[in-house]
Amino acid sequence: MFQPQIFANEHGSIRVHSRKSAAETYDTTLIFRGSNWYYAPVPVYDVTVPIFNELPTWPGDPAVEISDWRTLSAGDGANVSMLNFGAHTATHVDAPAHFIEGAGKIESLDLDVLIGEAEVVAVPEDLCAIDEEFVLAHCPKGAKRILFKTRNSAFWSEPNLQFREDFTYLDTKAAETLVQRGVKLVGIDYLSIEKFDSPEHPTHLALLSRGVVILEGVNLSDVPAGRYELICLPLRLRSNLGDGGPARVVLRTYPQT
Repeated sequence: MFQPQIFANEHGSIRVHSRKSAAETYDTTLIFRGSNWYYAPVPVYDVTVPIFNELPTWPGDPAVEISDWRTLSAGDGANVSMLNFGAHTATHVDAPAHFIEGAGKIESLDLDVLIGEAEVVAVPEDLCAIDEEFVLAHCPKGAKRILFKTRNSAFWSEPNLQFREDFTYLDTKAAETLVQRGVKLVGIDYLSIEKFDSPEHPTHLALLSRGVVILEGVNLSDVPAGRYELICLPLRLRSNLGDGGPARVVLRTYPQT
């Protein structure tokens, strides 16, 4: 049984951590207003796509293979699994080195960009290309992190998962507009932010060449549009590698004050 956890900070506010489901957790925040304390339940959404053997990957990337390396049932001293999959599997972060030779690897990414206020922007299901007009109309000015919730999120719950070429994507002009607005992180709910089969990768380059972090493969199905605290932690890969990395990503709702 999940036991609530209690956290306090230097300002006197208290958070009580409890779980509703595997995908949704609640923090109950005690807010001191005037001379009274108020309870403010705030949902926390896990938007990470689980990794399993049948999960589709980008064409040409390694398939997922999770297998037993050692098992108690075979007389070994412990259960140990072996993981084999590409750096851009499921929910993951693209580093500049993904498309730019000699550019920064995943370990170089600033935690101040990966953690902080983010805006989830809902995209109509009939819009397959997120263009500049949509960005100007629906992405708040001053937002530093934008996550696009599209029809793609429903793909992750299809009964027979297959790679989809018809996913909604961000076009190049929209990416350039986000850069001009000072956005530091852009996310989308499928394996690429760019239109399938774009040989020159202009959207990726428009973002990565300007130091904008790309977050791909989140599942925003249960997340209403709005403002959240993003916590995105990709694996800390080294050994002169790390063009990207799988990440655990959660969105914490800000309490209403």
